[in-house]
Amino acid sequence: MRIALVGTVEGTEIAFKSLVEAQRPPILLVTLPLEAAGRHSDFADLTTPARNLGIEVHNTTNINSLETIKVMTDSKPDLTLVLGWSQICRLPFRDIAKTGTVGFHPAALPRLRGRGVIPWTILRNEPTTGSTLFWLDEGVDSGDILLQRLFPLDSAETARSLYDKHTRNMREMVPEAVSLIENGVSTRLIQDESEASYCAKRTPEDGLIDWHASAASILRLIRAVGDPYPGSFTCQDGERIRIDEAVSVPHSERFIGIVGQVQVHTALGFIVLCGDGECIEVRKWHSAFSRKPHIHSKLK
Repeated sequence: MRIALVGTVEGTEIAFKSLVEAQRPPILLVTLPLEAAGRHSDFADLTTPARNLGIEVHNTTNINSLETIKVMTDSKPDLTLVLGWSQICRLPFRDIAKTGTVGFHPAALPRLRGRGVIPWTILRNEPTTGSTLFWLDEGVDSGDILLQRLFPLDSAETARSLYDKHTRNMREMVPEAVSLIENGVSTRLIQDESEASYCAKRTPEDGLIDWHASAASILRLIRAVGDPYPGSFTCQDGERIRIDEAVSVPHSERFIGIVGQVQVHTALGFIVLCGDGECIEVRKWHSAFSRKPHIHSKLK
């Protein structure tokens, strides 16, 4: 089967390797050029490994451009896999491959369609989620489901741990889906529109911590937007401080102060008072000077 692979992130790289290991390497890779790497915090350079295997590579920033359509058409794919690409694939792109175009979504469709899905999954404290391969159509993540794997979320799930669970599923699901399609036994499960929900796009600035929120909410934000995403942050004296890891503080009532105030330095970091009177201990952070914030200063 002639496969065209479209993508530019860590997950795409894992799917690429799984196809090669399954002896079904793509005949064409469509990916971002290196100069556009800043579009994705989890960008992966696939151009070099693909060319090392003699696979044709097309670099583009517009999946629907006439140039991209021509390259795709000339490659004559039987199947197109879109695994880690942020643009909507429109006609005629979707109809180039003989059997159609399949995408991947890190949620249990039809729930949580859209952007920023992994952070939103954690922020909403979802008990379960799923990895979904689906046939692309004119909508946003609305096509018929090909394969779906459901799994529970851990109570301390982070963006990285959830991302890795999805990519592990992708590693197994992509070769399985290709085999099903190749053998003419693939399924098309229509999504239930009454169950659909939609995630709005997130930006790095959405990681700003509101210290008036509850400690539990702040801890959830820190877990939700960390690696491989830009992370949560706060500011002191105009200096941005990225917070990578924090934990709840037992007996927080011992600390009396102003919301957002650094109460004390600890061996591992520093303690901050939150809006509900509970405290969190920041244990991993990064700033331009890599120093602990001033004691009793208020974070913003």
